Amino acid sequence: MKRSRLILLIGVILLIVISSFSWTWMSRQHNNDRAIQNARIQPVIFIPGSGATVNRFDDLFTALEKDNPRQKTSVLKVKVNKDNSISYTGTLNKTARNPYIVIGFQDNSDSYANIKRQAKWLSLAMNDLQRKYHFRDFSAVGHSNGGLDWTDYLENYYSSYHFHMRTLMTLGTPYNFSESSVTRQTNMLTDLIDNADNLPSDLTVYSVAGSEDYTDDGTVPVQSVLSGKYIFQKNVKSYTQITVSGNNAAHSSLPENPEVVQLIEEYVLKTGNNGTNGTNRRQGLRQASRADN
Repeated sequence: MKRSRLILLIGVILLIVISSFSWTWMSRQHNNDRAIQNARIQPVIFIPGSGATVNRFDDLFTALEKDNPRQKTSVLKVKVNKDNSISYTGTLNKTARNPYIVIGFQDNSDSYANIKRQAKWLSLAMNDLQRKYHFRDFSAVGHSNGGLDWTDYLENYYSSYHFHMRTLMTLGTPYNFSESSVTRQTNMLTDLIDNADNLPSDLTVYSVAGSEDYTDDGTVPVQSVLSGKYIFQKNVKSYTQITVSGNNAAHSSLPENPEVVQLIEEYVLKTGNNGTNGTNRRQGLRQASRADN
């Protein structure tokens, strides 16, 4: 009899403990979901290319602030390490409408295998950022392989329930790596095309190619950048190809290119540029094609 009572008592205690943990978890989850729904910030998240660090976009941010001095913002830099740990530097101003976040990787080597690893690390960083700052809506910019990271992430890790990417702009992204002919598709391009059905259908995409001679940007063939149309067209809301030529159109200069700065202002930040620089910047800009679904 005493043993039965003891077992019953232990069962009741376990039930109380389990119920308490369940209630606490549900309460936290509810509060987190409510915070995400009520979040006002819509950050712009940048990913640099291979070999670049989280400081890659510093000159771009300086240019953006110079063009829009009234729109003070902040920059939070996130580094994902090989052991999946995440380190933060800088600040995120929760009162700014579009604060900047840069996500970089300790292993920033150039290979398809590493791009797939970086997409997984990107998912870890995004989930951690949401836990800390409770945002849902955001836009994204990827330079070079950073655009590949975003594309792989969208196809394999992105969840429209937890996140809503409004706009993606890629700069000099080699969707077909170093191939200059679309008839020779790399394994990466084939995989991205095969998984394109997973892309969010309400996404707006701008693919910017740099061109010194309308063949390449000194590093990436223009045709490799334009191969993005086979991935995004008819799978997203809107896909636009843009070619920037002239001075500062080399691959490594694209993030600071004046035309690219204005493209980010107009299509990502939605601020535009009302100054006299707007006309001058357009002189080196040629829009290649647009495909609205």
